[in-house]
Amino acid sequence: MKLQRTTLILILLALGLGGFVYFHEIKNAPEPKEVKQQQKIFSFKEDDVQSLTVKTQNQTLNLERTDKSEEPKWMMKSPETAPASSAIVGYLMNLLVEGKSDRIVSISPNQLAEFGLDQPQTTIDVKLKNQKTHQLILGKPDFNRRFLYAQADPSTKPGGNTDVLLVSTDFENAVNRELSEWKQPIDDSKKPTPNTEKPIDDGKKPTPSSEKSIDDGKKPIPNTAKPIDDGKKPTPSSEKSIDDGKKPTPSSDKSTDDGKKPTPNTAKPIDDGKKPTPNTDKPTPANSQ
Repeated sequence: MKLQRTTLILILLALGLGGFVYFHEIKNAPEPKEVKQQQKIFSFKEDDVQSLTVKTQNQTLNLERTDKSEEPKWMMKSPETAPASSAIVGYLMNLLVEGKSDRIVSISPNQLAEFGLDQPQTTIDVKLKNQKTHQLILGKPDFNRRFLYAQADPSTKPGGNTDVLLVSTDFENAVNRELSEWKQPIDDSKKPTPNTEKPIDDGKKPTPSSEKSIDDGKKPIPNTAKPIDDGKKPTPSSEKSIDDGKKPTPSSDKSTDDGKKPTPNTAKPIDDGKKPTPNTDKPTPANSQ
């Protein structure tokens, strides 16, 4: 009988203790409360940003705006000094400026571990040109991986709670990159290839293979360096043989009678009938009488 009474007392004590734990630790525990829906994460503009610091579990990058036309828009300062990829940084900047939170819930600080915010996967620090700073902390994804738990400019409210945002998983894709992806790729489109280093003929100069062989209309080709007979001067092969109507040909220069001088065989004139010939210069002998 004593054993049954003792057992009953222990059961009543266990029920009482369980009820106390339920009402004071579980029932009265703070639950996440939905506060707002669909609002922008930050209110600054892209041109207001001076620098970004992206800290992941693998690396920390420091990016700074240059605002110089002759240089890339963003420069990587660490872990290396190099021009940053405008496309990659621009993608992250667009999420920071235009990104919205699907929902905002209020939790107690001791629940941060449940959302992966006590040891975040990424922390993004934003510094504006007016020296103001902002911070975005990215935690783990929700149960169906549609959103990431995050904190924007985390602070503790008077009631002791803090706000947790549900942001796009695009943030995870924007920051989880290799170091080489953050660098600006080298553009070789402005440099010619080794085979085409010299420009192509522009139509005014001949190609190297026909530079001397193609007649440009002003200079003769090498085989016809002298111009063709223009009708006034004879060709080289008949320069002295063709009579121009004023001078005799070389072969008949002295043999042709011009009507004034006799030929060499008739240099003396014929007897005119007044003087005797050489054989009858003296009279015949006297015995002829």
